[in-house]
Amino acid sequence: MLLVFMTLIGCERELSDEAEFATFSKTGEIFTDNFVGLGTNFFFPFVSDGAKADVFSVDEDVAFESSASIRIDVPNANDPDGSFAGAIFIVDGSGRNLTEFDALTFWAKSTQGVSDITMGFGESKFQVARNDISFSTNWVKHIIPIPDPSKLTEEKGMLFFSAGTGNTGGFGYTFWLDEVKFEKLGTIAQAQPAILNGVDVAQDAFIDIPVQLTGLSQTLNAAGRNITVTAAPSYFEFKSSDIDVARANETGLVSVVGNGQATISATLANVAAQGSLALNVNGTFDFAPTPPARNTNDVISIFSDAYTNAPVDYFNGFFSDGFQTTLGGAPPLDVNGDAVINYTVLNFVGIGTFQDVPSINTTEMTHLHIDIKVNESIDPGDFITIQLLNSVGDNETSGSVRFESDAFTRDQWVSLDIPLNDFGLADRSKIGLLFFISDATISDIFVDNIYYYK
Repeated sequence: MLLVFMTLIGCERELSDEAEFATFSKTGEIFTDNFVGLGTNFFFPFVSDGAKADVFSVDEDVAFESSASIRIDVPNANDPDGSFAGAIFIVDGSGRNLTEFDALTFWAKSTQGVSDITMGFGESKFQVARNDISFSTNWVKHIIPIPDPSKLTEEKGMLFFSAGTGNTGGFGYTFWLDEVKFEKLGTIAQAQPAILNGVDVAQDAFIDIPVQLTGLSQTLNAAGRNITVTAAPSYFEFKSSDIDVARANETGLVSVVGNGQATISATLANVAAQGSLALNVNGTFDFAPTPPARNTNDVISIFSDAYTNAPVDYFNGFFSDGFQTTLGGAPPLDVNGDAVINYTVLNFVGIGTFQDVPSINTTEMTHLHIDIKVNESIDPGDFITIQLLNSVGDNETSGSVRFESDAFTRDQWVSLDIPLNDFGLADRSKIGLLFFISDATISDIFVDNIYYYK
């Protein structure tokens, strides 16, 4: 599944300045028989993320109750010009006042049934994405609710999409969009905002080490069904129980400023969000041991400031199977210039090197090194399992090594040097996933210095 979360330049406007934002267009239509009021330079493909540039056209032969439609040609996964179709349509000129609407709607169909399409609207500040859209060979209307219309006084990001071939065997396809517009449906109701995926998270924190709030969403009932969208942090109002300990800004970044306890909660459009972050702050951060100097030919580093790291797809795959709870790792923390991974609500999490980057060939390596610090009490029966997967999705094999509770000490870094032979893998030439598995027995850890060596 392709999830492209853009970093685009947003626009800010004082909400109280009614005379000023009233001058922005209140047009809801984006595309009917053609584009409506977008100007001449409005299509921006996500080329830097690996998207193919020339996937868009206006099709005058296929349409839904009109004379034309937006046509998107999704490339094959091995297309040298780009492995997926992704872009944003941005108004060429002043943004629009969308405060009178409650949803973005459009009709769509595809040359074949496809799922896990991401579509949404907004530049970075008030971006909204729906990640579960499916297209069929028939025209179907889709709805993307606006989490809080009052925020959209000057929005330029009218529509974005990200579509790949993860469920088509790597083969490309075409889809069409028509009657794309912001509407006032009047049936959007029953708001259920959430932060941290609706979970009440408790964890240790450290002075001057920020914590990024993730798992932000808004669920609204539309047309008789609940629709969940990811929502940018600026839609939320964050509150701290003690601002002298921790406080969150509008980007969802929690600054940790003093010792003590503080709980971060949130509301969206005056509705309390499910989920909270309870922080226990006791001093400054203790960094992992510095790795020894090794010959560069003897190391394949996945995550360490001591060596040059190999390319990595992700440090948290956020597997959408309904079972993974793990937060963190996307991106890793920057602690005064030192990168560290903090996994919370850990049950399992994968570091991927098999999607857009070459798998890791560890044939010549002898050991896997990982530094882990457990940030909570450790009880008998607690464990962390390290698992490696070779040749992911192509006759894959896996092997694991389990570390029991006595291998760890609370709030202390532990260095694991695991012989690769202990994983029992006959082939280690295409290591594509490294898993940390605790089954929630241990839920809050720091991880650093992940590398293979000989």
